[in-house]
Amino acid sequence: MKKRSLVAVACSIALAGALALTGCAGTGSSAGPSDQKSDSSAQPVQLTVFAANSLEKVLPEVQALYTAKTGVTFADTQFKASGDLVSQLQADSKAADVLITASTATMDTAVSNKSVDESTRLDMFKNDLVLVAASGSGIKVSSVADLAGDSISSFALGEPNAVPAGKYAVQSLEAAGLCTTATDDAKKISVTWVDTVASKVNAGADKVGTVAKYVASGQAQVGFVYSSDVYRYDGIEAIFTVPADAHKAIKYPGAVCADTANSQAAADFLKFCMEDAEAQKVFSKYGFELAA
Repeated sequence: MKKRSLVAVACSIALAGALALTGCAGTGSSAGPSDQKSDSSAQPVQLTVFAANSLEKVLPEVQALYTAKTGVTFADTQFKASGDLVSQLQADSKAADVLITASTATMDTAVSNKSVDESTRLDMFKNDLVLVAASGSGIKVSSVADLAGDSISSFALGEPNAVPAGKYAVQSLEAAGLCTTATDDAKKISVTWVDTVASKVNAGADKVGTVAKYVASGQAQVGFVYSSDVYRYDGIEAIFTVPADAHKAIKYPGAVCADTANSQAAADFLKFCMEDAEAQKVFSKYGFELAA
């Protein structure tokens, strides 16, 4: 009798231990995915994008499309002159997850500053430089050189050291013989205007949108903007497309910011912009073409 009791007790202890181990294993295997899902739900991905001013109208539509497809949301996107965005990111490396500029030079600066992950850099879109006039003005030009003629009394462009469209405009004006430029050790551009246009030019606009407003309001007869800007602003129309060989290629590079905590999500968004068919339709609607 005593022997039988000891065996029974031993069996009971063994069975209890086995059940306890099974229970622990089961709890462990189910807790992992549950915990991960809970963490994901508690902290949904939200991206902050720094983007060139000329993307101000098109990018929110693409972002809304991305949110609908993935659930990833966006904080208030900063639309500013590319040079200003690069400076802002240099001052606060965690201020954004994605940077999209309107020139290769500004992205080069961001790379030099180590503000972006160079391995993620890609040329996203291309654009055209155009001269615009107020809608219905009837103003016509057939070349950049026409700005020196009597029919044009004033023209505007972005400040070339901060606004890429202004820099491309200066390149075009120099190619037409209307100015000369010099670049100092800090890569700052200085412009000397020929007499025929010196009194006509307003070269201090802080962004292409300001150029568009100058023209629409009559403050300037014509101005240099991107072709996509014609879709963004009322009261202006394109009257001349500057030949592509008159300036450096207009490309919009994008990159993942170096200190982002959302590097994979940021890279996925850039890929979506480049590859999603619906996103491409939106970009095309506003005059942007794939760079590749």
